[in-house]
Order: sequence, then C-alpha cells, then structure tokens
Amino acid sequence: MQITFAPSRQSSVGIEWELGLVDLTSGELAPAGPQIVAACQGGSQAPIRGEYLQTMVELTSGVHLRVADAVDDLAGHLAEVRAAAAELGIGLLGSGTHPFSIAAAQPLTPGPRYQRVAERNAYWGSQMAICGTHVHIGVDNKNKALPITASLARFYPYLLAISCSSPYWEGQDCGYASQRTMLFQQLATNGLPYPMQDWAAFEDYAEDLLRSGMISLPDEIRWDVRPSPKFGTVENRVADSVPTLGELGAIAALTQCFVEYTSRSYTADRTLEALPPWLVKENKWRAARYGLDAEVITPRQQNPVPLRDGLAQWLERLQPVATDLGCTEELRFVWQLAERGVSYQRQLATGSPQAALRLLLDETGSRTPFAD
Repeated sequence: MQITFAPSRQSSVGIEWELGLVDLTSGELAPAGPQIVAACQGGSQAPIRGEYLQTMVELTSGVHLRVADAVDDLAGHLAEVRAAAAELGIGLLGSGTHPFSIAAAQPLTPGPRYQRVAERNAYWGSQMAICGTHVHIGVDNKNKALPITASLARFYPYLLAISCSSPYWEGQDCGYASQRTMLFQQLATNGLPYPMQDWAAFEDYAEDLLRSGMISLPDEIRWDVRPSPKFGTVENRVADSVPTLGELGAIAALTQCFVEYTSRSYTADRTLEALPPWLVKENKWRAARYGLDAEVITPRQQNPVPLRDGLAQWLERLQPVATDLGCTEELRFVWQLAERGVSYQRQLATGSPQAALRLLLDETGSRTPFAD
C-alpha cells in the first residue's frame, strides 16, 4: 500500500485540544457537542469540530512556526466555544477524564467512522469518555518520519507526566496519574508504535492492517505517536487534555523541541539513541501510574532515574533548540509545572472528585493554573 508523505516545514507546529462539556447544574457530562459546533459554524474540516462522543468538542489550531501563535489561535476558538456553551448552561472541561460521570452513559456522535470504532471495540469502545491533547510537528523528509516517531516514543514519560490530568474515573481515585492512558490503549490499533526501519515497512504494515480488516484508512492507525502522512507531520498523541493555555504551550514546546533535536541528530549522523520496545512500554506505564514521581529507564543509565531528574537534564539540553524555535518561555513553564504541580496533583489536592471538577471548570481556558 503506497502512502504518500507530504513533507512540511520542519518543526512547524499545530495543536488539537479535546474538551469535555459539562452541565453546570448537575456537574455531569452533557451531550451538547452538536449544538455548540453548529452555533460556531464548525464541522469536520473546521477549527471547531465534534468528537467521538457528543459530550466532547475538539479545537484545532492552524499551522504555525511558533508555539505561542498556535496557542493564541486556540484561545480565539475557545472564546467562540465558551460563548456558545454559556448560552446552553454548559461549562468546558480540559482534563483526560471527567472525575465522576459514567462513560458508558455518554451518547456517540452519529457517523460511520465512530460507529465502526464503537462496534469493533465493544465494551472498550463504550469507555472512551476521554480527552487528549495532540501536537503535530512538521517533518521535511519522509525518511525522518519513522526515526522521529520512535524517538518521541522514547521520550514518552516526560511528554505524559507534564500533562497527566486523569486521576479520577467514575468517582474513584484509581491510583493512576493518567487513567486516560490506560483506557486509550485498549482500542485495537492504539498503543505504542512498532519499530520500523524505513517508510516501506510502514506501508507494508498499513497494507497488512487494511487486508485483515483492522483499518479502512491509514489514519485509523492510532498509535500514541504516529506519522501523519497527509499533513507531513509526526503527531504526539501521548498527552491528556489539560485545562490551561500555559499547559498547552508547555506540551507543544516540549514536543517541538524533542522533534527538532531528533531531526538535527538524525541529519548529522543517521543514528539515534534508542530503548528496546519493552522498556519504552515500561516507561509509559510508570508515567501513567506515578506521573512526575515515576522512575524511568534511559539509554545511558543502568538503573532507573527519577523522572524529574531526567526532565531537568533534558530541559537544559533543549534550551538552545528552544531559543532557535522561539519557545523558551513555554519550555521554561514545563519546569514550573514540575515544581508547582501538574493537573493530576492539583485535582488530588482538592480531596474529592466533585471538588476536582469545580477546580477544572475554573481553570479551563485560563492562561496559567497558578495565582501569580
């Protein structure tokens, strides 16, 4: 199966932000997505669009060179959605999961694409009341797409830990910083990318999935990190949805810097440091379970290191890249989050799912989760 990769401007950035919709009277998820999208003149190809469930909407930025511009783009769409939602008594929720609503009670958005997902995945398809943040980073040559995909998967624990925002699930503290991660990987073509040597191997893989009936289109390969041939990007799908614009910028900046760092390394000598797939999988689980308090496995250390230490080292190493890309402030905010508390920590500090929901409704759409 031939898949054309349309190269794009190296390290350009676009962001997709999924938000839950909450009835402000009951606090439960509300199926107001179709009404809100219609009120905003949105649609499947518009910046404001529906999602898998009617209790969700997705906001998408355009393509930008600077993270700040992509975030500002989303802020404009957010203002439209907020105004339409307010007319219906609906609040917006930037979180991987709703703290207490029952997933299986949420209605599916009509359409053959989502219906296939629901039918094929049965019980797990009914549990997808989850929201994520997706970051597309431009890649200028298809030969770099799979090495960059593998590299971003290696950095999975850092990209997830700063976004973990789903400690509560159906009213229970489930013990995971990101319950969304554990749920999302249950779908048939989701999960970590498979190591592949070249683009032809990816085409063969897609052909196998198509012939076996696992997919009908290549974009139904829903890896946590994947090449997106149509847009000429590698897409980071690791992160939970987050409430604030500052957190969106931090996730996008860290992704952009990791991609650019990998691109430069690969261009220089065609080699990249790697971890065996089974250790990448273990790091993913550790970050989902423990968030910033995880210990992670790295290529250079025999023993696991505290995730915070690894993150600090990478933030220092990425500073020159961030300067070149114009995202130094957003990258600096990554460490502020690590020091002051990411969303799962702030939610748990409230003491209950109900209080966590109130905090999330207050935070969603603000510039920063911190008072100063």
